[in-house]
Amino acid sequence: MKKKTQWWRLPIAILICVVFLSPLYILVSVAFRSPADLSSYWSLPSEFHIENFVSAISEGKILKSIANSAIITVGSVLILVVAGSLAAYPLARKKTRFNAGVNSFILGIMMVPPLSILVSLYSVLVDLKGINSYWGLILTLVTFELPLAIFLYTNFIKSLPKALDEAAAIDGCGPIRTFFQIILPQLMPVTASVVILTGVHCWNDYQFSLYIMQNSNLRTVPLAIASYFSQTTSNVNAAAAAALLAILPPVLAFLFLQKYFIKGMVDSAIK
Repeated sequence: MKKKTQWWRLPIAILICVVFLSPLYILVSVAFRSPADLSSYWSLPSEFHIENFVSAISEGKILKSIANSAIITVGSVLILVVAGSLAAYPLARKKTRFNAGVNSFILGIMMVPPLSILVSLYSVLVDLKGINSYWGLILTLVTFELPLAIFLYTNFIKSLPKALDEAAAIDGCGPIRTFFQIILPQLMPVTASVVILTGVHCWNDYQFSLYIMQNSNLRTVPLAIASYFSQTTSNVNAAAAAALLAILPPVLAFLFLQKYFIKGMVDSAIK
């Protein structure tokens, strides 16, 4: 019996690719376009104008902003991976009412709009002298991204057989040693998912960075790009060039971790 040819899949796949790649195409077109070129963004620029990248690097200091975002993102992700996996291990292995309540609390925290507590959060950071500091923004981002990390780790660890823990206990391993030597090496797929999801959120954060990083030398990538726009002037071309440079690190990270990311997302959601 011949299989029915599903001819409609190819047009839909092409349409999805066009929808997702169109913003990137326009970004490249604007980044290499002269400010005097007022033609449609859908058409290629008549000549490639690299002065936009020079302006983004020299005047906009986008490389400094990328370094600031990298420090904040790497620091936040490291804390999220360690704290999230350690917190998820007992939640996944011990089915008690208390752990069930903690899981429900974590899901509830994920639904709280971050801006709803911005005023109180800002006053606390002022008292702790966390304004204009890396650790102040890292602590804030970790607070709001940790529930997602715990949720993903918990669901993944539940899929691991408990026989691993029992075998380790027979060999004389305690809970901490069992986690670091037996469980942690199995968490590579979900760790890639946590790194990409939380890392992208930290890299793209604007709402907290705007209030915490008030020093121009400490501004992150979103703040650097936003600085090209004001009530009186705007430089779309330089902003596009800065954005094109800023998306390279997360894109490279995703390409490097995509195999583990896809496996981790599937295992965390289904198993």
